[in-house]
Amino acid sequence: MNESEFLALADAILDSIERQADVWFEERDIDIEGVRNGNVLTLVFADGSQAVINSQAPMQEMWVAARSGGFHYRLKDGKWLDTRSGEELSQALSRICSEQSGADIVVEPLPVR
Repeated sequence: MNESEFLALADAILDSIERQADVWFEERDIDIEGVRNGNVLTLVFADGSQAVINSQAPMQEMWVAARSGGFHYRLKDGKWLDTRSGEELSQALSRICSEQSGADIVVEPLPVR
């Protein structure tokens, strides 16, 4: 995948997460605010903690920084997988958002192409 294809895919991923956060706030009354600035999406939780999701085009990775640590995800076999643990990105975000919000949150599968 070339850089422009990666950037379009990364943008679709951030859009998807941002839309889901809006639904959690509006329909489930979970206090999460999504703040988008270019290729960076910051999820701000009621306790002031944050999860930051951003794209790294040169590496063709999605990066996540949260209270539980920093993680890098690379597209492999049609899934965004953590480069160390192999955990899938939407599963990791479900865990991170649930931990930081105190609510049961499931992040829907994210775009892969």
